[in-house]
Amino acid sequence: MFEDRPNRDAEVVLVGRSNVGKSTVMRDLTGHDVSTGGKPGVTRQPNHFDWTAQDFMFTDLPGFGFMSGVEDERREQIQTDIVHYLEEYADHILAGVLVLDGNSAVEIIDRHADRGEVPHDVEMFGFLREVGIEPIVAVNKMDKVDDEDERLNAICDRLGLYPPWQQWQGETIAPICAKRGSMEPLYECLRTRFHEAKRDDLLGFVS
Repeated sequence: MFEDRPNRDAEVVLVGRSNVGKSTVMRDLTGHDVSTGGKPGVTRQPNHFDWTAQDFMFTDLPGFGFMSGVEDERREQIQTDIVHYLEEYADHILAGVLVLDGNSAVEIIDRHADRGEVPHDVEMFGFLREVGIEPIVAVNKMDKVDDEDERLNAICDRLGLYPPWQQWQGETIAPICAKRGSMEPLYECLRTRFHEAKRDDLLGFVS
């Protein structure tokens, strides 16, 4: 997972469960299609997108969590590789974008919690903070959600963020629909991160 990383000092990474739409989010951010495997768990390496004139790149890390037809050992290795990548390059990562499926995230989190497990999304959100990467939560597929406020408040609650979700708007919570190109809330959060990092030279990537 480290061998083909471009030599860039600033980075935004996308993380999330399989099938949440990370590749579509990445396409909207970069303007490039992201090649993926034919089924979840096939893609094991990060997809990096960098620009010659800029010391910056977007990175789409492999999906984690349950993947149909993927052995537990392989799935756990993917998650371990993601953790090692984030630990290794935390000082260079300006933002860690945790992509959730707004239509199913709450149910998935609750199902794992009811079994006494730490849900993967909650674990990843906490881990990003632990290594010094303040997360942005891109809640994707919001076109399939009937009550936006109720759903976003529930997601905040599961992640340990005090509702209402609007107080995290523009900084941490970004309701989007990548398939329809509705990405402005994520762009706003990324602009905030770039400005806080004194990297206003990168604002053109999210304008």
